Amino acid sequence: MDTITNTLKAQWETLRAENPHLRIRNAAEQLGVSEAELVATQVGDTVTRLRPQFADILTEVEKLGKVMALTRNEECVHERKGVYLNPDFSSPFAGLFVGEDIDLRIFISHWDKAFAVAEKSEHGDRKSLQFFGKDGLAIHKIYLTKDSHEAAFDALVAKYKSDNQSTDETVTDVPLNLEEKPDADIDVEGFRESWRNLNDTHAFFGMLKKYGVTRTQALRLAPEGDYAVQIEKDAIVKMLEGAAAQKLPVMVFVGNRGNIQIHTGTVRKTMWHNQWFNVMDPDFNLHLDMSRIAQTWVVRKPTEDGMVTAIEVFNEMGEIIVQFFGKRKPGIPELQEWRDLVASL
Repeated sequence: MDTITNTLKAQWETLRAENPHLRIRNAAEQLGVSEAELVATQVGDTVTRLRPQFADILTEVEKLGKVMALTRNEECVHERKGVYLNPDFSSPFAGLFVGEDIDLRIFISHWDKAFAVAEKSEHGDRKSLQFFGKDGLAIHKIYLTKDSHEAAFDALVAKYKSDNQSTDETVTDVPLNLEEKPDADIDVEGFRESWRNLNDTHAFFGMLKKYGVTRTQALRLAPEGDYAVQIEKDAIVKMLEGAAAQKLPVMVFVGNRGNIQIHTGTVRKTMWHNQWFNVMDPDFNLHLDMSRIAQTWVVRKPTEDGMVTAIEVFNEMGEIIVQFFGKRKPGIPELQEWRDLVASL
């Protein structure tokens, strides 16, 4: 173990002793390192480094039974309990899990590091699989629950344990490309015509690339009418409280560079904690930092099944934080109750 890792480990232990409830992501921020670097300081103690065979590991997670999947970005945390069913890694670009509970879109090229973690706390051990990008930011975590199969977890860790159990961790910056072309350089009329002629929500991203527009620029340049309407961020709270009161099933998408996690179903218990607005249900938790929201839009896209309405939420850099839809499937029109709820905002 080199001196830097030794020092970092000591710094983290001091910080934890002073503030036992400090989350590792916040500790990393305070210490000026990445979360993966902090996790690596515990290799050989509470952490095992795994081989980066991400698709193989994920395909075996079903054996663990009911677990909690966690995907987050800087402003929002999405936690969903369930079983990892129906893995599909046939595409070189994106992997999928499509289940009623665990629903993921995985961009595997951004995954770089894998660890098994056994945190010790006053509430007992908490075991998890944790995956990080090249920059050391967490992409996805899978926590055991009281209903998980611990022996299957231990077997998986033994199977994929890396020969490299070093406490050293290297991270590299992954630059964000948030540059925006001037509006004058965009074929605005062509772009608007393409939007009006969409027949699938999944074609929206391709359309943005074709015309070279960023997502928030696209909303500004949207066709006339109600295709994109900016709303106050407090409308998110009103929408979630309204959906809870009406028992209206919604879809909640939260992602980062390497993964998008989706909840489909009702929300029940909503509450504030400091600047965070939360959904606190038995199998679904959402934590949204309202203080870091810069723009909120109602976005409408034509499809073969009629118009689809979303609420899209962005940070100050124009990155998407969270998206909300009414529950729907291809071939089924959007719920009128969802349209009415969004219209009321």
